[in-house]
Amino acid sequence: MEEGINLKTSVDVARIRRACRVAERCLRFLAGKVRPGVSTLQLDRLAADFVLKSGGEAALRGYRGFPCTICASVNNVAAHGIPTAAQLEEGDVLTLDITVSVNGWHGDAAWTFLVGGGGPDARRLLRAAWAANLAGIRAARAGGRLGDVGEAVQEAARRYGCSVIEDYVGHGIGRVMHEDPMVPNFGQHDTGTRIVPGMVFTVEPMLNLGSQATHVSSDGWTLVTTDGSLSAQSEHTV
Repeated sequence: MEEGINLKTSVDVARIRRACRVAERCLRFLAGKVRPGVSTLQLDRLAADFVLKSGGEAALRGYRGFPCTICASVNNVAAHGIPTAAQLEEGDVLTLDITVSVNGWHGDAAWTFLVGGGGPDARRLLRAAWAANLAGIRAARAGGRLGDVGEAVQEAARRYGCSVIEDYVGHGIGRVMHEDPMVPNFGQHDTGTRIVPGMVFTVEPMLNLGSQATHVSSDGWTLVTTDGSLSAQSEHTV
C-alpha cells in the first residue's frame, strides 16, 4: 500500500455513504428543475437550501475561493463552471457537480443532463459518460489496480467515439474532499496502485465529443474544451 492513502473502516464508509446519499438526493431534486429558462444560479440556490435542510454542508462553497454550492458546467464547459444568471436553453448540455459534507465526512457526485431535447451527438455523449462511469466502477475491485479502472473508462469512451480528458482525475475522499489516491481516466490493465479493501475514491470521467484538449478560463475555475466541443461528466464515490 502506498503511503498517504487513508484506508476507511466500515464505520467510516457508513459516514461517507450518508454524505453521498444527500448528494444523490440533491441531484435527483435538481433534475426535476432543469428546464429551459432556468438559470444555473437558481439551481445553485435550490441546492444550497436542499443540502442545509438535509443536515449537510456545501463543501464546495468557499473551497479555494469557489463561490457556490454546485459546479454548473454548460455545453463546452468540461468542469468547475460557476453558476450564473444566464438562462438555460433548449438542447443545452448541463453537468451538475456537488460535494456534501455531513459531520465532517464527504460525498461527491456529478450528473449530466440534457435541457429539454437534444441532438443525437449530445445524447451519444451523455450515454458515453454514463457508460464510462459504470465501466470504471465495475473495474474497481479489491485485488485489482487503478490502471484497470482507467482502461475500462477509456475503452467505454472510445466505443462511443468520445475522448477522455486525461489531465483531470478521480480522487480519494473521506474527511478531506481530495485525498490520495489519484484515479486516472485512462491506463492499462494490471498497472498502477493496488486496490485494497478500505479504499474510498471517486470515479469521474470527463468526456468530450471532440479533442480532449482543455484550458482554464480567466476566472481561474471554468475548464472549457479548446475546440468548443460539448463535454459531459459522470461521477460516483466508490
